[in-house]
Amino acid sequence: MKYIEVVADSGSSNTVRAIAEKAKAEDFRLGVVGDDGLQQMRMLVSADKLQWVLDALQNILGAQPLARIMVLAVETSLPRLEEEKLKQKNAATASREALYDGVAKNGQLDRNYLVLVLLSTIVAAIGLIENNIAVVIGAMVIAPLLGPNLALSLGTALGDIPLVRRAAVTLLSGIFLAVSLSVLLGLFWGSELTSPELLSRTDAGWDSIALALASGAAAALSLSTGLSSVLVGVMVAVALLPPAATLGLMLGHGNIELAIGAGLVLAVNIVCVNLASKIVFIAKGINPRTWLEKEKAKRAMLFYVLGWIVTLAVLMLAIYARRTLNS
Repeated sequence: MKYIEVVADSGSSNTVRAIAEKAKAEDFRLGVVGDDGLQQMRMLVSADKLQWVLDALQNILGAQPLARIMVLAVETSLPRLEEEKLKQKNAATASREALYDGVAKNGQLDRNYLVLVLLSTIVAAIGLIENNIAVVIGAMVIAPLLGPNLALSLGTALGDIPLVRRAAVTLLSGIFLAVSLSVLLGLFWGSELTSPELLSRTDAGWDSIALALASGAAAALSLSTGLSSVLVGVMVAVALLPPAATLGLMLGHGNIELAIGAGLVLAVNIVCVNLASKIVFIAKGINPRTWLEKEKAKRAMLFYVLGWIVTLAVLMLAIYARRTLNS
């Protein structure tokens, strides 16, 4: 259940009440009218009706500059209705606005993001060189590169070009920083880079594609259903930093052949995460609110999905050619 609080012109109270009735709200309350003519209105609605109510409220209150809509989490509602018990068996869908706020925040290029990339790259590189699986997993859990990928996918689902641009810049900046730092480490590392953990990130195969697709879908599904705790497992499964660090280390060490393999692993992970998460967002019905925005999103989605599919096909050909030459 969700508690929606509306602060708007008192003349809108009947319209807001009608929306609450249509959404079969469990409770609807009107507060006193303030000196500024604004009135507080509250309704308790089920999670599956949240997005519809928010869209309806934004349509009628869009012309009111002082109107505000707030969504409050409800831990429990007593007495618990039988209908509510049944709904809790199904995965809830997070509202578009809540999903956007969380994903967009993780796709920002700021000092914290760059520091996380810097630190996790150092942790990943040391773990890979020393063949320490625990240290590598620690770098995976930090996972700063997953946020921009999901923001990029959500941005195209909503037709939000500014978000797409910010996420793309953030992702490319993070990869550039991780690879550059790893190149420096590879240049100054004296011994040979032959640990199993390191070499495993240089062998891109069909299993890598299947793993990345499944993990990308799991990441998008965990966000869209509000099960963010699942993301920790996804971070470990489809980690982007270890192959990025491996790519830099091999380039710095002058091993171009293994660097190409690591680059393929990194590229496959990025493409599959974006493609799979996009498909999940489409399946969950996460799209813009207005008709015009939906049309823009459809065009962006077409280019986006086709672009990733073509890129994945090229990568699959590269993997096949590389394995053929090495066999």
